[in-house]
Amino acid sequence: MKLYYSPGACSLSPHIALREAGLAFEPVLASTKSHKLQDGTDYYSVNPLGYVPLLELDDGTRLREGPAIVQYIADQAPMKNLAPASGTLPRYRLQEWLTFIGTEIHKTFSPLFNPAMPEEGKQIFRDKLAARFGWVDGQLAGKEYLMGDHFTVADGYLYVVTRWAKPMNIDLTGFPNLLAHHQRVDARPAVQEALKAEGLLK
Repeated sequence: MKLYYSPGACSLSPHIALREAGLAFEPVLASTKSHKLQDGTDYYSVNPLGYVPLLELDDGTRLREGPAIVQYIADQAPMKNLAPASGTLPRYRLQEWLTFIGTEIHKTFSPLFNPAMPEEGKQIFRDKLAARFGWVDGQLAGKEYLMGDHFTVADGYLYVVTRWAKPMNIDLTGFPNLLAHHQRVDARPAVQEALKAEGLLK
């Protein structure tokens, strides 16, 4: 398998999932600025949408969209318990979390990365993100991870988007459960391996 990624982008979520699953894969750097691969290939020829992540299977099949990719990865290593079994209510709870993180947190960050967005506009999105993070903080009360005591691919995704808070000037100090979750996930060996591989550790 090949994972097309950009350092620290949302593609870090499936990168973490692959390492947690113990699956063999080749990371392929795809610049989100130049949309070129390191060998000069136009990334749009790989993914017409131009963004990461994209997972290419050994048979050449390509899978887009992080929440779909991480569930695929989890299902390739069922003994790792990165996702509940398909068809069970807990699996739909996982999908509920992946959807929430993707639509309510991840996408709300997008305007903050846009240099053309006025500061007044960015503050509206920062306030919305703070409210969403506050809700997650409440959901994490008394729990190690989003689904309870066991790490799932949703925790990896939440960890990645939470990493963006500090550089985007979002204060998370009022959310102790969220910060504890972030530190817990950050300490996982597979997460440290992914960060190191992407050049994100100083």
